[in-house]
Amino acid sequence: MNKEELTNNLHYGIIGNCRSAALVSKTGSIDWCCLPKFDAPSVFAKLLDENIGGSFGFEVDDSYTIKQAYTDDTAILVTTFSNGLDMFEVHDFMPRYRKNGGVYHSPPEVIRYIKYISGRPSFKIIYDPKLEYAKGSTATFIKNDFIVSINDEETYDTLFLYTDLNKESVVNGDTIELTENKFALFGYNEKLFLPTLKTSYIEYERTKVYWLDWMERTPTYNRYNDYIARSAMTLKLLSYDKTGAVLAAATTSLPETIGEVRNWDYRFCWIRDASMVIKVMSQLGHKNIARRYLKFIIDLIPDKDEELQIMYGINREKKLTEESLGHLSGYKGSKPVRVGNAAYKQKQNDIYGILMDVIHQLIVNFKNDIENGEELWSITKGIVWVVSKHWEEPDKGIWEFREGDQHFTFSKVLCWTAVDKALKVARILGKTSKIARWELLEEAIREDIMANAWNPKVQAFTQAYNSEDLDASVLLMESYGFIDAKHPKFVSTVKAIERDLCFEGLLYRYKTQDDFGLPSSSFTICTFWFINSLYKIGEEKKAAKLFDQLLKYSNHLGLFSEDIDFKSKRLLGNFPQAYSHLALIETAINLSNVTVEEKVKHTLDN
Repeated sequence: MNKEELTNNLHYGIIGNCRSAALVSKTGSIDWCCLPKFDAPSVFAKLLDENIGGSFGFEVDDSYTIKQAYTDDTAILVTTFSNGLDMFEVHDFMPRYRKNGGVYHSPPEVIRYIKYISGRPSFKIIYDPKLEYAKGSTATFIKNDFIVSINDEETYDTLFLYTDLNKESVVNGDTIELTENKFALFGYNEKLFLPTLKTSYIEYERTKVYWLDWMERTPTYNRYNDYIARSAMTLKLLSYDKTGAVLAAATTSLPETIGEVRNWDYRFCWIRDASMVIKVMSQLGHKNIARRYLKFIIDLIPDKDEELQIMYGINREKKLTEESLGHLSGYKGSKPVRVGNAAYKQKQNDIYGILMDVIHQLIVNFKNDIENGEELWSITKGIVWVVSKHWEEPDKGIWEFREGDQHFTFSKVLCWTAVDKALKVARILGKTSKIARWELLEEAIREDIMANAWNPKVQAFTQAYNSEDLDASVLLMESYGFIDAKHPKFVSTVKAIERDLCFEGLLYRYKTQDDFGLPSSSFTICTFWFINSLYKIGEEKKAAKLFDQLLKYSNHLGLFSEDIDFKSKRLLGNFPQAYSHLALIETAINLSNVTVEEKVKHTLDN
């Protein structure tokens, strides 16, 4: 299936600077942007309401073709408009680079560098900011040095646009003929020094060098390298420098299924998602993002025995009250649009194993350069204490069921993982006094799982104790070291999941009815888990073939959302999704040495 045949897909690129982000459509329209930080109210939200959400785009006549690609090894997105003779490019980026003293320059602003190429290209600017999630009304005024937009809500928020284009033509949407390079810079703050074309170009070059340098420190692979690199950069773009938080995605309320209500705000830091991201990024050698995240965790746990929430705000907020924005129609009419996330109140016992796993990985990878070692040992002891008190209790599980607690297999396995990794950390650090007691706890959890999670009727480890329902999350039992890949029960589980949850190479998370009915889209990370499992049990060529097929369902820039529609293969759910891209990296690295019969091109077609 040709990517361009996937109609109504999430054809967006992400730009950002580890403070906030924006989504740029394949036609060069900024349809989603929140300032001054990721979880702030939007200034452009056409993504969530095509009529009133607001956008900043370029309108050209039908003679133009439009192409889009990232500048190699950077997060600078280039949209090219050409009708053969007349051509121009829009280079979109959010400034980010290191200043003297090691401080990063990451202002809450977007620069659109408009590069003249040839002929006499013409276009109209669509500049329609709608602040505060398009609540109230936003008025735009032309001043001497800038264009300012003001929202009449109680916050009285503002957005400033600086440009060397004719301001009246920008605001009125008049035709503009381009004969030289121009710039447009919009941001949250009024500038103390007036931006110019020259300063914008300098910001462009410095940002370009930053990303080239960052990618230079990322390993290269013979196969799938473009996808690995783009995924790694996407995960970096979803990190928040100020605190070390890592976001699940850059958006809110993109639905898992069009027209349904599975719409959530993902602009927060889930301990599970973020820890998985950090594990992958540390394996790629990126220490700074790992250090910042560890500080984020350490700052969240002032008391050694304090229980973790499953998620926090990016500035460590503990209360993430959920509300609906009824005035927005939602993505493709899918209501409600939610901000905040009530799931923060849930109990999910797996997060302790996830966090302990990443702590162990960081100590192994950076043991000669690890900071906060004493705090990490205190956290380790605290995690085992919490697990020892609560592992026998039911919870909401990895999929955050909103009603009814169960003894989910994945949660139990991750409780075992917490103790297993804590034991490994204890041995590395030479802390032996607790080992004997922890080994007894580890074995007790293992015996409980083997006795209650395996269902002889379905010949598989099931979603929960005393259940016949299958769940893709149990595929991770091998990844976390609970069971060997060649163990007959694991092989049988993979085969059972393939029979029950796989459809045309894509996986359901589960097929059981949940709080909102039956799932009807594929959860992307689950398909990556399945492909990895096939690889682990020895079906390497089959895994590689399915992986190549899955890569074709990414958007035109190699980006994935949370879900994929089984029939149309369109991307669904919040975007870009950290879960999906971390799993892509893991799978691509595993399969990088697998050969298949057909010759496949493993680079992004730009």
